[in-house]
Amino acid sequence: MSEDMKGRVCVVTGVTQGIGKVTALELARRGADMILVARNREKGEAVVAEIAEKAGRKPELRIADLSLLAEVRRLADELRRDHDRLHVLVNNAGAMHTSRKLTSEGLEMTFAVNHLSYFLLARELLPLLEAGGTPERKARIVNVASRAHRNARLDLDDLQAEKGYGHPLQQYANSKLMNILFTYELARRLEGTNVTANCLHPGVVATGFGHNDRGLLDWAIKIASPFFLSAEKGAETSIYLAASPEVEGVSGKYFDRKKPARSRRASYDEATQKRLWQITEELIDARRAAA
Repeated sequence: MSEDMKGRVCVVTGVTQGIGKVTALELARRGADMILVARNREKGEAVVAEIAEKAGRKPELRIADLSLLAEVRRLADELRRDHDRLHVLVNNAGAMHTSRKLTSEGLEMTFAVNHLSYFLLARELLPLLEAGGTPERKARIVNVASRAHRNARLDLDDLQAEKGYGHPLQQYANSKLMNILFTYELARRLEGTNVTANCLHPGVVATGFGHNDRGLLDWAIKIASPFFLSAEKGAETSIYLAASPEVEGVSGKYFDRKKPARSRRASYDEATQKRLWQITEELIDARRAAA
């Protein structure tokens, strides 16, 4: 088996810049049929045109605001309507805000984009991924986390920072730990199926990330950006986990620079993994029932 992705249908979120854009381009270059998820149509169409030119394959574009549970569900409904199988889901979209902001659904923004969208999109698309996977070549879920999770101070009773938002990097770190906890629990639940789930640290990448809000954080990121990795380097591990035969059948791992790595000790606590899953599922299902 090679990294030939012909016939593989891949969904990548957060594609209008940075590692999401590079990941989508490189998978298309390997022959994958790409489905790009973007919030902004104009920016999304520009990426579609760029990939079509550089890879010779025109991706499919889906527009969705992943901070909203209703939008994630609509996206999943459309994909289930139009496709009978998927082979790769790369949850890449992310956000970080300098102050506590709520979505129109009343959810804290960083939590909603960085954790809830990963959880809900994977759950809703799982039947398509199960249909796409085979024992010889399993479908793959790739969750972009971050080494920032090591600085998390996660309170399972305050996932939306209602007791105090603090530094924006704190809530971001918390959300990245949630990505890893979710991946480990998901992988355990996928045992015996033809779907794998892994997560990764992409490196500190020079992209538009962190510029959601203007202010001191935005300024600090701009000052430090010359020392960051390029988007091309940052995307390498996402592409590796989506395409490489070296990780065929590997599941429930955290990767850094295309190698398995140890995440924070607390991330391996199964009780915490299960509790986060339960809280997330109850919140999502309660919001749907109330809608």
